[in-house]
Amino acid sequence: MLDLTRLQLLRTVIATGSLRASASTLGYTASAASQQLAALQRQTGLRLVERVGRGIAPTAAGRVLAAEANRVFEELSRLDGVVGDLRAGRVGSLSIGYVASVGATWLPPIVEVLRTEFPDLRLELRMSETSDGHCDVEIFIEDAGIAPPAGVEVRPLITDPHVVAMRSDDPLAARPAVRLAELADRPWIDNEPTAGPCRRILLDACAQAGITPRFQVQTPDYRTALPMVTTGIGITVLPRLAAVDLPAGVTTRPLTEPTPVRQVSMAVRVSIAGNPAVRRTVGLFTSIAQRSEQQASG
Repeated sequence: MLDLTRLQLLRTVIATGSLRASASTLGYTASAASQQLAALQRQTGLRLVERVGRGIAPTAAGRVLAAEANRVFEELSRLDGVVGDLRAGRVGSLSIGYVASVGATWLPPIVEVLRTEFPDLRLELRMSETSDGHCDVEIFIEDAGIAPPAGVEVRPLITDPHVVAMRSDDPLAARPAVRLAELADRPWIDNEPTAGPCRRILLDACAQAGITPRFQVQTPDYRTALPMVTTGIGITVLPRLAAVDLPAGVTTRPLTEPTPVRQVSMAVRVSIAGNPAVRRTVGLFTSIAQRSEQQASG
């Protein structure tokens, strides 16, 4: 690989037409500059300059090599700019992992802010319930007994109880809360297609209440399950964060005895926690989680 300092010297010699002036510009002695230029000629096997009177001039090969070197240094300059932008969080990519309920409620306003404040930032969004350390920032559901992956810092965000969604004319809708055992004989609409922590939290609570859910319909997510409730097929149980934009004729009530509760937390890769875009993302998720908790308690 050609030596970049020697290529820089060649460019300067061609620009000034003087080895002595080039040496002064680059901080070399005239002798050192001459040695570096000779070394570049040996390395390339080309005669790059020739004496003309009391000065030197580039050969045709020297001019071609210097012109090509200009492209290299322009690219290096661009890379320097990229590095500076990355340090400032202005470019690059940021991967965010999230659970479905966060994707529907928290994520859109956060993405809007990030796109406005970091317009060159490429966002990579991936839905997942658990933290696997593959994303820079992950909003996940803590799973009892399962430690987070190495290299991440976990920050609790919000405790999210489950609620039951039912038709507004359901007799249970007149109650301020519903005991989980009262749903034993009801047909359920399932909204958790995978055996993740949300399903385990719900089934553990049902076991404590002494019931087994009678799942009659399997749906892939909350958004699909909620419209099914309007038909009278059954009820569905879902996290409070997901119970937004309910279809007309559907209402929710808190669950008790016991209340299934999931812990929503945020995992941040320690190696990039200081990146400005990451810090802003962490702040946005923290703020929106605090507002969600205040609204729920209010």
